[in-house]
Amino acid sequence: MSASKKVICLVDDEFEDLELWYPVYRAREEGAEVLLAGPERGRKYVGKYGVPAVSDLSYDDLDADSCDGLLIVGGWAPDKIRRDPRVLEFVRRVDQAGKPIGQICHAGWVLISAKIAKGRTVTSTPGIRDDWENAGAAWLDEPVVIDGNWISARRPPDLPPYAKAFCDKLFGRA
Repeated sequence: MSASKKVICLVDDEFEDLELWYPVYRAREEGAEVLLAGPERGRKYVGKYGVPAVSDLSYDDLDADSCDGLLIVGGWAPDKIRRDPRVLEFVRRVDQAGKPIGQICHAGWVLISAKIAKGRTVTSTPGIRDDWENAGAAWLDEPVVIDGNWISARRPPDLPPYAKAFCDKLFGRA
């Protein structure tokens, strides 16, 4: 098992259940400590299909210097997550430090709202392709796109290669 890494996964209600738990469990299998961060610490957030997730941290606890990577969940949660200035500043700092950022489906909304998409190459659900392009990113219809420290994927069928690519980047295998 590789040396332990600390990953923050952003969460809020109506997250896409598989897009949260699959990469979280995959990173944990690799030896990473994965902490869920939501608006409130210790609160239960409920996914689109009813699977709950309890946050370990609140957005007030976010510290880019104390984590090694970031996962942003898909579903409808990103539309809530991206409205919090604490999250946007945290995301910008993680990106500036070159730490791996995994995002899938609608998670791209968070990166777009953080104003860090210009010049990047990504994928996502086709439903937000225009948002990416309007923010200055190049959008590809591929299962996984890696651009520097960003790892992006479209939807749940892409979870196996997405989670592998994120863990490879996190543990320095890519």
